[in-house]
Amino acid sequence: MPPTATRTELSILKHLWPVARKSAREMHDAISVETGWSYSTTRTLLTRMEEKGLVSRADVHGVAVYAPAMSRVAVLGAMARELTRDVLDIKGAVPASMFADSPHITKDELAELDAILNADDVEGE
Repeated sequence: MPPTATRTELSILKHLWPVARKSAREMHDAISVETGWSYSTTRTLLTRMEEKGLVSRADVHGVAVYAPAMSRVAVLGAMARELTRDVLDIKGAVPASMFADSPHITKDELAELDAILNADDVEGE
């Protein structure tokens, strides 16, 4: 199962998804007003997210640049699946339509989300 993101990690991902990649400094500048984090906190979080598989890192002209390693739908699906299966113990189908009113999800993404939410557990449910 893909990794799930914490609320803090989502703050970063929400800024990365629309632009595809940013340096740690650009990321910090984009989120520091809302988070109040120091630059070192932003860097530490990006490193942990890379280790977790949520972002990827590349060196571009000597600058570390981060990009989302998972789509918004994949992250949302993993989080919703964990909540419904592991926390709420729902065993049957979960309607992705509960996300239909979100301005962040397209109809095509809803179909992808539905597939993630209702995929058979490989680990033996």
